[in-house]
Amino acid sequence: MIISPCISICKTDPQTGYCYGCGRNNEEKKMWKLDSTTNQWKQDNLINIQQRLNGWQLESFKDSYKHKIENGISLYKKVLNNE
Repeated sequence: MIISPCISICKTDPQTGYCYGCGRNNEEKKMWKLDSTTNQWKQDNLINIQQRLNGWQLESFKDSYKHKIENGISLYKKVLNNE
């Protein structure tokens, strides 16, 4: 099973249509939820979205996604829960 790249920062850039948090567009977000979506497509999509991100946004995504995989919760949600 491949964990969704959603890191709970769900705001879409109005010019590009990509989420500021995970870098996906709305169609890609829908694809992740379909039972018929293959793991290969998800792996390829993870590569594609990381190619869209750069600088601090890419580093933030990588850190939060790694934390989500290892701990079951994004860094953003972890911070919210600790406040």
